[in-house]
Amino acid sequence: MANKLRRWKVFHYLDEQMSRTFDPVQLGSIEVFCKAAELGGFTTAAESLGLTPASVSRSIARLEARLGVRLFVRTTRSVRLTSDGELYRLQCQQALDQIAEAERALTGQQSAPQGLLRVSVGTVYGHHRLMPLLPGFSAAFPGVELEVSVSNRNVDFVEDGHDIAIRLGEPPDSRLVARKLEDASVGVFASPQYLAQRGVPRTVDELRGHELIQFVLPSTGRPMPWLFRSPEGQDVDLSFKSRRRVHEDVLAGLGWAAAGGGLFQIYHFVAQDLVHAGRLVEVLPAAAGRSRPFYVLYPQNRHLSARVRAFVDHLTAAVGAGPGLAALRPESADPAGRTAA
Repeated sequence: MANKLRRWKVFHYLDEQMSRTFDPVQLGSIEVFCKAAELGGFTTAAESLGLTPASVSRSIARLEARLGVRLFVRTTRSVRLTSDGELYRLQCQQALDQIAEAERALTGQQSAPQGLLRVSVGTVYGHHRLMPLLPGFSAAFPGVELEVSVSNRNVDFVEDGHDIAIRLGEPPDSRLVARKLEDASVGVFASPQYLAQRGVPRTVDELRGHELIQFVLPSTGRPMPWLFRSPEGQDVDLSFKSRRRVHEDVLAGLGWAAAGGGLFQIYHFVAQDLVHAGRLVEVLPAAAGRSRPFYVLYPQNRHLSARVRAFVDHLTAAVGAGPGLAALRPESADPAGRTAA
C-alpha cells in the first residue's frame, strides 16, 4: 500500500509539473512523431499505433504548427525528416525512453535492463576490446538492443544520438562524465624478419638507427610520441621525425610492422595475437611500463539508464579480468635477437 501511494504521489507530481508546459494531446503528438520517424512513414506509424493515417498526419501538423518548423519533407511516395526534425527526434526519443524507464523503475519492472543502447567506440578499442565482449553482454542482458558505431571521429552526443562513447584519454569537455575503463600498457613491436635484418635495439637511443612507424593523431595532425620508462623510473616521451607515417587508423601501423616495415608502438592488448602467432616480437621490454587511459563517456545531464549501467559494469569487469602485460613477456626479444622460450 505504501509503495502504491508513493508511486501515485510521484506520478501526480510529474503530471502537475508537465501540464504547465504540455497537455496530453501534445505529448501524444510527440509519441506519434517519434513512431513516424522510426518507421519512415505516416501509414506504417498509423498501423503500428492503431490509428488512421489521417489522424497521424493531423497530429504531426499540430506539432509543426506549435514548433514553427517543418519536421518532415513530404512527397507523394515518402516522408523524411528535415534536419530540425532529426534533432527534435533525438531529444524526444531520449525523453520518452527516460519516462518509460522511470515507470518501469517505479513499478518494479526494471530488474532486467532493456531497450536500445547506442555505443560509439574507436577502431582500436572496438575491434580488440569491445567486439569480443559483446556476445557475453547480450547473453547476460538479452533485453538490450545494441547499436555500435566504430569510428575515430569525435562524438556529438546530441546530434549523433549515442548513449555512451569509449575513447582514449579523458575529455576536456566538463559536460561529460568520464569513467576510466583501464590504463592500457604500450610496447614497441617489430617482425622477426625485420629484427633479423636490422638487429634488436638495446636502448631507447638506439631506436634512432631504425625504421620507426609513426601514428599521426587526427585531432592534432601531429605524430603521437612514444612512451618509455627509464631504468631510474623516469617517464620518457620520445618525439621524432620519421619517413614512415600512418594517418587515421592505428591498426594500419600494426600491419605495416608485421609485414617487416619497421618498429611500431602499440597497446599490448592489440599486439598480443600477432605476438602469440610469432608474427611480432616486443623489443625494449625493460623500457616499457607506460600506458594510455581509455574512458567511457556519457553526458553529465543525461539519465544513466539501467542498460547503460549494466553495459559499463560488464565492460569494466571484463576488461579488468583480461590478459595483461605479463601475457606478452615470453615473446619479448632478447638483446641478441633471439626469442625467449
